[in-house]
Amino acid sequence: MGPNNLAKLFVFTGLFFLLMGLSLFIGDKIPLVGRLPGDILLEKKNFKLYFPFGTCVLLSILLTLFFGLFGGFMKR
Repeated sequence: MGPNNLAKLFVFTGLFFLLMGLSLFIGDKIPLVGRLPGDILLEKKNFKLYFPFGTCVLLSILLTLFFGLFGGFMKR
C-alpha cells in the first residue's frame, strides 16, 4: 500500500467518522428516520426491543448508490 493510497484511506476514514458524529447530533431532528415502515418495536413490562429494519434497508440503498457513483474515484 503506497503513500497515496494510505492518505486516501485516512481521508475517507476521517470523513466517515465525521458523518457518524454529525448523525448523532442531528439524528433526532431528521424526520421519519427510525420510524419507517418495517422498523420493529417490541415492548413488554421490563423489556424493549427496537430494530430499525426499514431504516437499515434505506441506508443500505443510499450508501450503495453513493459508493456506486463516487467509488470510481478511489481507483485512480
